[in-house]
Amino acid sequence: MIGKLAGKRCLVTGGSRGLGRAIALAFAREGGDVAFTYRAREDAARDTEEAIAALGRRVLAFRGNVADAAHAREVAAQMKSDWGGIDVLVNNAGVTEVLPIAMIDEDEWDAVIDSHVKGAYLFSRAALKSMIRQKSGSILSIGSFASDRVVESPVHYATAKAALRGFTESLAKEVGRHGIRVNLVAPGLLDHGLGKTLLPHRIDEYRGQAALGRTGTVEELAEACVFFASDAASFVTGAKIVVDGGV
Repeated sequence: MIGKLAGKRCLVTGGSRGLGRAIALAFAREGGDVAFTYRAREDAARDTEEAIAALGRRVLAFRGNVADAAHAREVAAQMKSDWGGIDVLVNNAGVTEVLPIAMIDEDEWDAVIDSHVKGAYLFSRAALKSMIRQKSGSILSIGSFASDRVVESPVHYATAKAALRGFTESLAKEVGRHGIRVNLVAPGLLDHGLGKTLLPHRIDEYRGQAALGRTGTVEELAEACVFFASDAASFVTGAKIVVDGGV
């Protein structure tokens, strides 16, 4: 078995579509077995399952809400039972809405913060039981360039992504003694997510500001995730890499 993630047991939250699917497939191509969570789309989940299996890797799919503690525990327990543990966790799941603050209802605010931040906390906590036991592991959260730059982005989204930066740095300090690395990848506008919901003139503005003159692809971001998840990044923790085309 060859590949940068050969034999690693990987878990990607929100892994059935878009960026999560691209990460899951990139991990499988590099030799990892991949479990993923999804919220609603059974058809997309089945397609992703089949694509991972076609690459010759083991796959597990779990439907549920990442902000549900019981769901996080059940996923980690099933991976422990079926595969013996978890080596890599990617906190990717998150709800995104493009709204000005005056139009954000409290339940909409909670949904965004819970999916991005509470989900990362719950799944990291669940995965760490296995990682601490085996004295190794990699946790990677998906942030955003919008969390620390003055750009026009939904305030609840930018707040959630900024919280993940603090979560990453603090958790890296706490669990490093167990041989566990915790990092953050912060994409700019991609061909999914906000890159598909913003108004066209806003996307054109982004392209005009980017040194590379374009938005990115989910496949490009997935390759950065492969690096952080792999042993090539064995001395990298508490770090953030911005993948935004040079904005």
